Amino acid sequence: MNILAVIPARGGSKGIPRKNVRLMNGEPLISYAIKNSLHSKYITDVVVTTDDEEIVNISKCYGAEVIIRDNSLAEDHITLDPVIYDATIKTEEQKKKKYDIVITLQPTSPVLKVSTLDNAIENFIENNYDTIISAVNRPHLSWGEKDKQIVPQYEKRLNRQLLPKNYVETGAFLITKRDIMKEMSRIGEKVSIYEVPEEESVDIDSKEDWMLCENLLKKKKIVFRCDGYKKIGMGHVYHSLTLAYALTGHEVIIVTNEKHAEGLKKIQDSYMQYITIQNDKDFFKFLEEYKPNIIVNDCLDTEEKYIKKLKELCEKVVTIEDMGTGARYADIVINALYNEQKNANEYCGSKYVCLRNEFLVSKPKEFCNEIENILVVFGGTDPANLTKKVYNIAKEITKTYPKICFTFITGIGYNCKENDLLSDEKSNIKVLNDVNNISMYMQQADIAFTSQGRTVYELASLGVPSIVLAQNERELLHTFAQMPNGFMNLGLGENLSEETIKNTLEWLIETPQIRKEMRELMLKNDLKDGLNREVDLILN
Repeated sequence: MNILAVIPARGGSKGIPRKNVRLMNGEPLISYAIKNSLHSKYITDVVVTTDDEEIVNISKCYGAEVIIRDNSLAEDHITLDPVIYDATIKTEEQKKKKYDIVITLQPTSPVLKVSTLDNAIENFIENNYDTIISAVNRPHLSWGEKDKQIVPQYEKRLNRQLLPKNYVETGAFLITKRDIMKEMSRIGEKVSIYEVPEEESVDIDSKEDWMLCENLLKKKKIVFRCDGYKKIGMGHVYHSLTLAYALTGHEVIIVTNEKHAEGLKKIQDSYMQYITIQNDKDFFKFLEEYKPNIIVNDCLDTEEKYIKKLKELCEKVVTIEDMGTGARYADIVINALYNEQKNANEYCGSKYVCLRNEFLVSKPKEFCNEIENILVVFGGTDPANLTKKVYNIAKEITKTYPKICFTFITGIGYNCKENDLLSDEKSNIKVLNDVNNISMYMQQADIAFTSQGRTVYELASLGVPSIVLAQNERELLHTFAQMPNGFMNLGLGENLSEETIKNTLEWLIETPQIRKEMRELMLKNDLKDGLNREVDLILN
């Protein structure tokens, strides 16, 4: 079966001057239609019909043949029917053969995928249509004019998903039998619509269409690999979700181990696309099938063998908080919690911290000499159970300072009942679990207790004087939460007596000048551009 693709491309585009030869995401616009035609399983020959010398040269460069159209066929009022007919007749004469099918392929649909085009050709052949036209289904409540009156074009007001189908031509392609083609018509009696996906439906008529297409063509497939459970906490999941939310416009999917219920629940609640795996073998298999552009591995220390395998399956690998032997083989290593750069591919320090959106818009409250609210937040799982240690202290503190209120916020992986951690109205103690907007509670706090992970950056962004107790030895390596940045760091939490923590808190309550200095040191840090810096490293 002989199938001809005809790509009409005038040089005199007025809406966007020189549209067909302008670079769209680094390639001439017309090149996308040519490449789709050449990569199709079914198309026999590809010709561009044009009146423009530059389009001629570019078309030949990308592998298409060219038909020079007469000036009479390049005028603004000329429809495509005689142009496509002319190109078909001339190509048949040159090649001395007759085509069975002729496809009009517009250069103004660069986001059309070759797989969609081939599926449409298959559908055309299998159903013996005379003509198939590309369209997108856009049901809407619409209005028209009748007898100079505005009238509804629907019988009943329904939600969009319940409305009847409303097909709008995309202009991407028109497939027709050669035998029914005439000089002024390419549409036969047996006509059908081939529905293209919404993301492939853009037809460039305006500058806004151009920008939309360029963004769609720049869209990357990005995989985040992260887990959250009691031993390591929930920081990796929160970090990956924050980055995923910031990558709107890209195809993002999160991969997590199915046995880590706490992290899986948080990812499910985010409504982000995700899959679960059982082991690295499952992960590698998924990557082979999905073929991502970028992998962001947020799972602490990696091994050389692991990163090298990821590099085989993806063009770019980014690792987070990676101090393992595999780090040197990644393209980018982002270690916001550490300051020491070990390899040239590492980006370290607080300038790469990734604050969640709620902290990017929140503002610090006014400083208060008197302490009213103390916040206690030790992360999503609190593996060292530092929450319970401070809870015991709070019971004593509120006896001495009856006007002070304690708010304990526990995470999704912490069992309050199991740890006998309950709200106590008489002691001014409130216990909350898995809150959605933690910045609101931080804004109200005069002092905070926290561990040495990413929460310290959130508290610093709001200038909350904080007492830090590290969860484990690894956290002790995180250098930000120290006095130069406004933190009272007491070291490894499990080694501290309740008396030491209580004495420190009482001293801080009684010294407003120290708290004010801590607040000022915190607010000197530029933390709100870190998310943009991290996104830029991932994408560019």
